[in-house]
Amino acid sequence: MIDLQNLYKTFTIGEAKPINAVQNISLSIDKNDFVVIVGANGSGKSTLLNLISGNVLPSSGKIFIASKDVSRLPEYKRSPAIARVFQNPFSGTAADLSIIDNFRLAALRTQNKTLKIGVNQNFKNKIAQQIAQLGMGLEDKLEQAMGSLSGGQRQALTLLMAVMDDLKILLLDEPTAALDPRSADKVMQLAQQLTQQYQLCTILITHNLKDAFTYGNRIIQMAEGKISKDLDATSKTKLTQNEIFSWFS
Repeated sequence: MIDLQNLYKTFTIGEAKPINAVQNISLSIDKNDFVVIVGANGSGKSTLLNLISGNVLPSSGKIFIASKDVSRLPEYKRSPAIARVFQNPFSGTAADLSIIDNFRLAALRTQNKTLKIGVNQNFKNKIAQQIAQLGMGLEDKLEQAMGSLSGGQRQALTLLMAVMDDLKILLLDEPTAALDPRSADKVMQLAQQLTQQYQLCTILITHNLKDAFTYGNRIIQMAEGKISKDLDATSKTKLTQNEIFSWFS
């Protein structure tokens, strides 16, 4: 699904020394993989996600998605296949619009922009059924403003909106960092459920080592822009929380 070949990203700011944020990364991630990436601040985790999403373009190397070379494609041309959920639960939704109107905007994300998707009863029923699986009682509050919801509720809805279309890749950029523990657990359980239900290729960046231990079938540690550890499903099942903690000691 994702194939990275000899990927580099160097940032040059003024006369400062160039920063090698990603250095010679070659990595293949399959469909249905749920990959967790950990690493200290500045290790290159977010840059790697930015490269995959098209938010930044590589200095050199290749990026293939579903065997298609997307290395030079900007973010908007990759968006039909990729959705990203950010750390801030307020960045993925429109606060002044209702829940149902936010879902309508999400439905238009990968559609022809001349296509009109109305908020009719069929659409409302479909969205209510999806939201009901959250167990938050929001399926009866579709006209409520998104801005009136808690961060955990908004992040859960953002995840549901992300998988509305023919999505292939889900990028989770510290999606629970701003949430309370209960909401964070709910969001992570939902992410795992949606990955399995829609057979997604999911990549999670997290500083929460408990989540890194609990979720996903593969774990990668980054350091100084490189991959320092890459454990497959078999190796990850043998991993202990203390071993993960030792990586950062």
